Amino acid sequence: MIRRHGSRPTIALWMLVALADVALVVAAAGALAVLLVVAGAMVLAGAAAGYLLLQRRAVPQRESVLRRRA
Repeated sequence: MIRRHGSRPTIALWMLVALADVALVVAAAGALAVLLVVAGAMVLAGAAAGYLLLQRRAVPQRESVLRRRA
């Protein structure tokens, strides 16, 4: 059986490789250091999302193109 390039088993294999890479980084750097980095990234992402939400302006509503007839 010939599989197409980019099929799901290939993607699953690369996800397993990525998971193993994360495990190696945790083992090398230490679990606490990795948790601190992840927590810091989450705080920064939350701050950026909050800033963008506060800067968003309300979109003015346009008049309807279709008008009711009396």
